[in-house]
Amino acid sequence: MSTNGHAANGASHAEHLTVIIVGAGIAGLSAAIFLRQQGHKVTMLESSRFANEVGAALHIAPNSNGLLKRMGIRAEDINGTLMRSVTEYNEANVLSRDVDLTQANKIWQHDWTLLHRVHLHEELKRRATSPDGPGFPVELRTSSRVIDVDPATATATLEGGEQVVGDVVLGGDGVKSVTRSKIPGGDVKPKPSGKSAFRFLVPRQVALDDPVTKDFVSRDGQLIIWYGEDRRVVMYPCDANRQLNFVCIHPRDESLSIGAAEGEWNTSVGKSCLLEVFKNFHPSVLALLDKAEADSLKVKLALLGDAAHPFLPHQGQGGGCAIEDAASLGVVLQRGVQPEEVPERLRLFEKFRMERAHQVQEYSRLAGLDLSERKLDMMEYTNYNFGHDEWDYSSNAFRRWDWARKPHLYWRMPVSFGPMPGPRQTFEGVPRNALDSTFTTASIKFKTSRTLLQNLFPSSSFRFKSPGTVAYASFSQTTLNKMEWLGGSGYRHIGLYIHGVEFVQKSGEVLHGTFMPILFESLTDPIVSGREELGMPKLYCSVDLWRRKDSFRIQTGWQGATFGNFLLEGLQEVDPAADKGTIGGEDDDGIFAYKYIPRVGDRGKADVEHATFVPHAQEAHVVPSTVSKVYKATKASFELDPLDWESLPTLHHVVSRLAEIPVYEVISAKLVEGTGVPDVSSARRID
Repeated sequence: MSTNGHAANGASHAEHLTVIIVGAGIAGLSAAIFLRQQGHKVTMLESSRFANEVGAALHIAPNSNGLLKRMGIRAEDINGTLMRSVTEYNEANVLSRDVDLTQANKIWQHDWTLLHRVHLHEELKRRATSPDGPGFPVELRTSSRVIDVDPATATATLEGGEQVVGDVVLGGDGVKSVTRSKIPGGDVKPKPSGKSAFRFLVPRQVALDDPVTKDFVSRDGQLIIWYGEDRRVVMYPCDANRQLNFVCIHPRDESLSIGAAEGEWNTSVGKSCLLEVFKNFHPSVLALLDKAEADSLKVKLALLGDAAHPFLPHQGQGGGCAIEDAASLGVVLQRGVQPEEVPERLRLFEKFRMERAHQVQEYSRLAGLDLSERKLDMMEYTNYNFGHDEWDYSSNAFRRWDWARKPHLYWRMPVSFGPMPGPRQTFEGVPRNALDSTFTTASIKFKTSRTLLQNLFPSSSFRFKSPGTVAYASFSQTTLNKMEWLGGSGYRHIGLYIHGVEFVQKSGEVLHGTFMPILFESLTDPIVSGREELGMPKLYCSVDLWRRKDSFRIQTGWQGATFGNFLLEGLQEVDPAADKGTIGGEDDDGIFAYKYIPRVGDRGKADVEHATFVPHAQEAHVVPSTVSKVYKATKASFELDPLDWESLPTLHHVVSRLAEIPVYEVISAKLVEGTGVPDVSSARRID
């Protein structure tokens, strides 16, 4: 993998990446499809003339089958064979195990399927290059052997000297990879594991027609393994149960001594070599092996897989892990990624895939040990191998990485789903536009009892500035609209504001402001946001309004039970410049509130308990408000009825206290309209 972090090459586009993939095997084509689905433009450079897959069959286990479905490929539509059973014999053909997978397969979301490699490769190639489907069709260039890659400029050099430049180069060029040597620490040459494997296909009908071998192939979807001390024969069907795939694993030195070439990964050998290596197996097994066509029989060293992580052929996960790699790339190089971001995204890809790919490699190595070294069980690592969805895993890992690099995102319950968008920023952490939001605020200011109101102070740090027994408070109701964070809609709130309050901090510094003991709101979203992020004492209630030419009525309630009526009458428009916009008096510097989060399982104890303060000056700096109209009332009144616990089961204790507040005199009442709604982002904790 290499990247071009510079736009000077002319390869970068704001809308998509230009991706070069070296190698058009299963890994490369799968990556091409996932990246095409993300809107990127992909060019594949394949050294062969036809870009055809070689080899026999492969396992598409549940972990990789689900990823094929994300590409739009159904294994059953390309002659996939459902894996139904696993049967094991020793070399003398004595049965040691027969596992029916009918019930076991039900725990996996996707089927365990056996596929002919050629069928899968052809379908991947068709999906990648077809003009139908999302994104740009992949450009597949055959006879394009890559001899060098420049990671700094994301340039691939072809055998004829042509250079192909992109935003990123992905190496899917197999075990003898050219690209692998271009990454730090990648100049590692694959080495023999000590084992080789004959691989070949036999028509199932040929085995069925022979009385000696027909019992081995009578069951659909049956995988059979014959174990010798240091060798084994694996047989399973593919191509809708029409072909039998054989993998005959044995000590490497034996086939070399008989005629296989040293150092060759894919060497044609004679049938006599195969039969000689397995001569001690039961005659019926040898009869099966004898069905191989001599001119098509191949021998491969056991080190199989792709350029990133070669696999031994003992867990059927080489192709599956290549598809997993492709899915992970599709996640980290998602739609909209910019060329300059590619290096970091590829480091994420390595981080996401490293542990799992190495673990499956290790399991494959363990499964390939001889009987003398450990007891072998093909199904031993099934849960780890199958119980994984790379798209889901990488998507979640990518989300967590993305959240971690945005420390100012807002988190609140439920945290299982990550940070939540709110009134102050989008999910991506971008500040929201609140300048076009509208507000209409109706307030009634009245003279009342200081000695009663001070009972609502939650701590001794609060006090009234005046020592007198008279105090001032307001009920203020605001209707907000055109709120970007609510999709252009709005909500209503109404609260009690106690003026002339001081808060004495531990340092001795005194803050002056208005204390808000309760704020009722008509929508859950701002209630949750305000309580958890800002420490505001919010509860739900319905807020209904009636506005007429010269009057404004507010009615509050819960589930049809009305507990508050507020009325402004004789409204007359006045000059906005002549009216102070904030709630309170000349010494009101901001709004006090008190945050309290109870401790789970320990009633009466708090996990969080402290005062908060929202300074008016800072709020106005973040989002300035513009008052467009002010109406003053000639008469105003309000009435609160606490009803009873049955009528207000969650609010009675609040409303009954509010109803106790006496009204000595209504000082003023007004209706204010304007634009620009502060987002309360200036709220801060105090003591």
